[in-house]
Amino acid sequence: MSEPTSSDARITPAEFHRAEGVSDWRVTATGPQAVFAAASLTHAASLVASIVEASRHFDVDPDIDVRPEAIVVRVPDRDFGGIPLAAPAFAAAVSRAAGERGLRAQPARVQSIGIYVAQHSEVDARPFFQAALGYDPLQDTDAVDPLRCGPQLAFNPIAGDVPRRGRTHLDVFVPADQAQARVAAALAAGGRMVDDSQAPAWWSLASPDNHGVDIASWTDTAD
Repeated sequence: MSEPTSSDARITPAEFHRAEGVSDWRVTATGPQAVFAAASLTHAASLVASIVEASRHFDVDPDIDVRPEAIVVRVPDRDFGGIPLAAPAFAAAVSRAAGERGLRAQPARVQSIGIYVAQHSEVDARPFFQAALGYDPLQDTDAVDPLRCGPQLAFNPIAGDVPRRGRTHLDVFVPADQAQARVAAALAAGGRMVDDSQAPAWWSLASPDNHGVDIASWTDTAD
């Protein structure tokens, strides 16, 4: 068996965070991500050329979201295989370029959203959601927007539940250093704690009318 090349070797979130120059970045369910505040669309877009240059140099394919308020840069985990070995060097290069342009990192704004579709054990809802949303299958149980703009869907059975009754909740992946503040804000806004037995990996909350939201930080610390 051949040894993995630098382009297909992977690292964990903890290994990513131990690298130099990545303090602007956090790891969510979709991979490393940074948000840099901008004064205008032109200001935000000024970073794109440097991102492309770093992408070519380190052989990392990022997703870039340019808005007047900020530019969001992600290193997507397209196959659940882990973070590319070159991601820290790429991230550090992007952060240096952002600093040179006066784009300020805002780690507290980093997040990714997933929708957890809980279905009866005798039902397979994934084909319906794929067709309705134009999503592609991801591994055996998930579905994903092919352009990674929409939230990832996860489909999991509930054994013994009532047929024809779906239960769905949101998974909100946030930086580990922001998770407790996000939980506190949700509780202050009228939510209630359903289960904190897995904290600080994740907290299960419910809205006043019992819609479920899991706030998760484990993706930012996994080793």
